[in-house]
Parts: sequence; structure tokens; C-alpha cells
Amino acid sequence: MYGELSNGNTKPFIDCLAEDIRWIVIGTTKFSGTIEGKQNVVEKLFDRVAAQLSGPTKTTIKNLIAEGEYVVVESSGRVVTTAGKPYNNAYCEIFRLAGGKIKEITVYLDTGLVDSVFGAGGTGD
Repeated sequence: MYGELSNGNTKPFIDCLAEDIRWIVIGTTKFSGTIEGKQNVVEKLFDRVAAQLSGPTKTTIKNLIAEGEYVVVESSGRVVTTAGKPYNNAYCEIFRLAGGKIKEITVYLDTGLVDSVFGAGGTGD
């Protein structure tokens, strides 16, 4: 899934999302908050972020821990924005799985970096 994302192919990842997914990005950035529903995640998060990037994010997984219905992924991503700024962030993502789909994701990241690269303006949730 992450390998395909690094190649710019979002379909396998999106296919793994439950229709009623709940996606939480911590902090108060313009991308922070809670988004519910697969279509909303695609439109309000994926499409908004992708529109500001010059290509796919190259993701490197550092650690992956799975127990019960939870998977925790520690990773880093490298990409350049359409404005030419590097956006190299570190992530900790907590996935909750049910029925073979991703039901919830909570994303922890360097919110200061998000604000400095993409501009401030969020209110958080």
C-alpha cells in the first residue's frame, strides 16, 4: 500500500479505506481536524494536499507494530511542493482495522513544518 503511494498510485490505499472511515490529523494546521467518510477524506484531504505537491510523497517506513485491530506505522515522507519547497515530515499513524478495512486513522506529525511549508490558517478540531 505504501509502496504504491510512493509511486503516485493512491488507488490501493483508497480501496483499503472503509466507507465510514474517520481520519484525524492532530494539531491546528489547515489540514488538521476530523474528516468522516471515504469520499470526504479523498476530497478534503488527499486532493487538497496533492494539489500543492509536485509529485508523490516518497515514504519510508521505519517501524510497524500490529496488535489486535490496531496497526501503528512510524514513517517519513519526502516531497517537494509546487512552490519548490521541500516537505520532509515524520509521521506516526495509528490505524484501526475492522472487517478487512481501515476504519480510523490518527496522524501525528510535525505541525510546525506543515504551517511553515503550506501556511497557517487551520483551526484544528
